[in-house]
Amino acid sequence: MSRLFGTDGVRGMANADLTPELALSLAAAAARVLAEHDTTHRPVAVVGRDPRASGEMLEAAVTAGLTAAGADVLRLGVLPTPAVAFLVAELGADLGVMISASHNPMPDNGIKFFAKGGLKLSDELENEIEARLDRTEGRPTGAGVGRVSDVPEAASRYIDHLLLSTPHDLHGLRIVVDCANGAASTTAPQAYRRAGAEVIAIHADPNGLNINDGVGSTHLDVLQAAVLEHGADLGIAHDGDADRCLAVDNTGAEIDGDQIMAVLALALKDAGELKEDTLVATVMSNLGLHLAMKEYGVRLLTTAVGDRYVVEELRAGGYSLGGEQSGHVILPSHATTGDGLLTALRLMARVAATGKPLGELAGVMRRLPQVLINVRVADKTAVAAAETVSRAVAEVTAELGETGRVLLRPSGTEQLVRVMVEAPSHDEANGAATRLAEVVSAVG
Repeated sequence: MSRLFGTDGVRGMANADLTPELALSLAAAAARVLAEHDTTHRPVAVVGRDPRASGEMLEAAVTAGLTAAGADVLRLGVLPTPAVAFLVAELGADLGVMISASHNPMPDNGIKFFAKGGLKLSDELENEIEARLDRTEGRPTGAGVGRVSDVPEAASRYIDHLLLSTPHDLHGLRIVVDCANGAASTTAPQAYRRAGAEVIAIHADPNGLNINDGVGSTHLDVLQAAVLEHGADLGIAHDGDADRCLAVDNTGAEIDGDQIMAVLALALKDAGELKEDTLVATVMSNLGLHLAMKEYGVRLLTTAVGDRYVVEELRAGGYSLGGEQSGHVILPSHATTGDGLLTALRLMARVAATGKPLGELAGVMRRLPQVLINVRVADKTAVAAAETVSRAVAEVTAELGETGRVLLRPSGTEQLVRVMVEAPSHDEANGAATRLAEVVSAVG
């Protein structure tokens, strides 16, 4: 049977793949596993969700599963994923559960777990939870059944934390924030206003059905138009659970996660807070980020794709900044996971502190044209071992030299090989990627 947990929890179409019965079983198994790892006290779990309609149903199921396993539940209501991670630590809980499918369309939903301290679960813990799903185990009765209470001050505690982590106030900035009709629809505008900015909030009216519906970080065109319409200094785009952000400068130009990391890395370096002058990113980050960081004396370490691998590298080396091109940015001194609101506040604080437009700050990095071709194959393992493929990659790499980059990556879930090429021009990148794709296709 395939593994239930993916790279970011358990996801699927709500009430079809991700049913209330599965949610209840997952929550109960998680409570039992974590309770066995620490038998000194009765476990406490915090539960949050994004505003999609199925979240109400799944929240009830998760709460039932946790309390049936003897855990007390603190319900947080609708909050961003990073708020749930923060409140696990802040409230001294043993477990956090976020019900969200992030940027996925409304019919989907997901369940993500956080361990004590607000860290994502290890693969080993996830495997333990999966192994316990089908077991029939004794349940507590009487006083052993878990209790449920609400945390009405959850949002304000999270916003207070964000403001304490922001190094400069935002007075004088006019910003537009696209909340994706998601989990940050209330907290993001509040946080940015309390930091001093003039805030125009769009897509901040969730009704359970409109989350990510042509809005947010995966649809920047509306934000770009709004920034120009309102004469704003910049725009911020969140996804449905606000664990990421992308930005738009005052001209409407997109500022992606790589550029955001470049701006924040130099801000931390200037403040003497960039540990070992090191930034951590994934192999998918643009070569332009590598070149820019080299120019400014910042070492760039790369990991496999996935923010969990970035976090592992950050923790292993004690580094202070990492992230992904998609806008997941982690600042370990202030958060245990990607936090779109924290990222946005730090980015805007840099604009306010320097007095420079965001576009100028992001201009330290030039994005090289990047072409990605997905090649469907019969056996991705055979492609990886093929001498013709490795020879073709070596030839293209030699042709590009330091001005380009080649990356072949098998899909983790499908019989696909992803061929990515960066080069000084789009035509060069497209030509090289097409050549490589043809070689891969011939083998596969």
